[in-house]
Amino acid sequence: MKAVRLEVLHSPGCQICRAFDEFWGSISKEWPNVSYKKIELTTPEGQEMVQKYMVFSSPAIVFNGELFQMGGFDREKFVAKLEELSES
Repeated sequence: MKAVRLEVLHSPGCQICRAFDEFWGSISKEWPNVSYKKIELTTPEGQEMVQKYMVFSSPAIVFNGELFQMGGFDREKFVAKLEELSES
């Protein structure tokens, strides 16, 4: 499996962000090749990423430096993207 970098920009109190955290927690053991980083939008690093990726809603999911989704997440598309990146 290829290494995959997953970064998630989230904001405090965001229900969708919390749902994503729970979802990732439930599947993360299946993806030992994924390095996961959770980044608060309110931090300097978060603000830098907001500008870089033109993020206007959270959570923003970034795979290997490319914005994948923002403002929500689709479990099936997320897993399909993980599979694609892990195999390529």
